[in-house]
Amino acid sequence: MKKMAQAQATRFASIDPRTGEVVAYHQVDDEAAVAGAVERAQQAAEWWRGLGFTQRRRRLLSWCSALTRQVDELAELICAETGKPRDDARLECVLVIAHLDWAARHAEHVLRRRRVRSGVLMCHEASSVAYEPCGVIGVIGPWNYPAHTPMGSISYALAAGNAVVFKPSELTPGVGRALAENLAAVVPEQPILQVVTGFAETGAALCRAGVNKLAFTGSSATARKVMATCAETLTPVVIECGGTDALLVDADADLAAAADAAVWGAMANAGQTCVGVERVYVVDEVAASLTELIVTRTRRLRVGGEPTADLGPITRPDHVEVIRDHVADALACGGTALVGGVESVRAPFVEPVVLTGVPETSTAVTEETFGPTLTVHRVANLEDAVRQVNAGRHGLGAAVFSRRRGAEIAARLRCGMVAVNSVVSYAAVPSLPFGGVGDSGFGRIHGADGLREFSRSKAITHRRFRPVVEFLTFDRPAWAVWLLLRIVRVFYGSFIGR
Repeated sequence: MKKMAQAQATRFASIDPRTGEVVAYHQVDDEAAVAGAVERAQQAAEWWRGLGFTQRRRRLLSWCSALTRQVDELAELICAETGKPRDDARLECVLVIAHLDWAARHAEHVLRRRRVRSGVLMCHEASSVAYEPCGVIGVIGPWNYPAHTPMGSISYALAAGNAVVFKPSELTPGVGRALAENLAAVVPEQPILQVVTGFAETGAALCRAGVNKLAFTGSSATARKVMATCAETLTPVVIECGGTDALLVDADADLAAAADAAVWGAMANAGQTCVGVERVYVVDEVAASLTELIVTRTRRLRVGGEPTADLGPITRPDHVEVIRDHVADALACGGTALVGGVESVRAPFVEPVVLTGVPETSTAVTEETFGPTLTVHRVANLEDAVRQVNAGRHGLGAAVFSRRRGAEIAARLRCGMVAVNSVVSYAAVPSLPFGGVGDSGFGRIHGADGLREFSRSKAITHRRFRPVVEFLTFDRPAWAVWLLLRIVRVFYGSFIGR
């Protein structure tokens, strides 16, 4: 009995949320196991860095091809561990492939050493900036998009020349294992991507294990704990938390397109999307029409555990009560349910819920619900909507539907990403940075910013010729600084602001 209890303590099961069946068992990695993985990663990082851009690109593109050939198998595993519909999982795999391909192909262009101007005072120096790999990157991933979201860090970290130790969510460890095993088959020489599995203690061990940078995706509350742990060793972090993302609709918007975007943005993946739409602000003159379209589209959605359903289950069992509480609070505060209600919450599934008349103080508005719910708010104009959106603590993504003012409104929103006349499209563009502000986090993944996020910039000067007067020496003549000031006044003192 004692041996059985010890075995149970060192492993855990991933569960299919649709059926409650065990998908697989995984090891609970302790502090020693995590430290060993990081130590191996340090050696792998030296080898990987030494290959150079061309060889790394070739290997990463081979991995991209391997993932493409096995996309159905990976999608089925994602379905099993998250419960999401088959096509949602396939779409996630497509995004993984697109981002990996972009990172591999563009790393050299973005990170190669580049010349910069030295300026008048230092014209005798040739100046350049080099980007070096950080070394070992720790990645702590979420369960809602167990492949796409962590690969937004992993792909760019590897392309930049780092090795990675990845701790997937305890709900989706198999997806993490599958990714690492797939890469190991393509790059067998060194363990440039390793996976450690377990619970919060395993994640904390990774924070303390000597990684050179850590990328975290999850809740704001957990992010604060991660940051505090990393602060013990001054380990820098990239933080991507959730949001209460809004969709703003102007009077001249294509209402059918806006309604389609609102429903898909709110309900896809059963609402378990960090950049999903949680609230809609629509101007009064078209509010009734848009609301009717949203209600009609929402009522068509099918919820269930079959692969072809529109919405699957809530992956994390304890989150069902959070969704229930948010809906109940919205109704208690005076809101009206146009579709569904508290009775829509039937674990492990939650039927779509559309609410209106919900005050801005309700938790359904101020907190991330992370379920298939949507609140619709009428505003006099988009200026009021912008004020409401910018008043919140979060600032991840947003969407604006307007034929004439989309770009103008987008520029005024306090967030990291905006889609104009579409929704969540920025996440599918590999060249765009991804990240938020405020309680939604900081740092960027994806695109050139993502490659640089996992690099260290190094400033380099190289003397081209000896200057007429040396200023940076104790042996400079007494009149040297006087001459320097004359030069400064000539070149910089003549501008008069208007």
